Amino acid sequence: MDVNLEHKRIELIQWLTTIEDESIIKKLLKLREKEQSDWWNEISETEKESIQKGLDDASTGNLKSHSKARNIYGKWL
Repeated sequence: MDVNLEHKRIELIQWLTTIEDESIIKKLLKLREKEQSDWWNEISETEKESIQKGLDDASTGNLKSHSKARNIYGKWL
């Protein structure tokens, strides 16, 4: 494991042990809960269908090149 990451992790653990503000602890718990949730369950059925259509298109080779996509959608990028 990266030594710098391990050092940051230890710093966070030490900081957590000093927190007395319950609102901060609740925010951290909500963040942890959100990080553990599956984003697929958070999106709409329309979004799921769109993703599935894209996967199906990719499986069948129905794709456009990056350069063609940039030409079509370049004005919005």
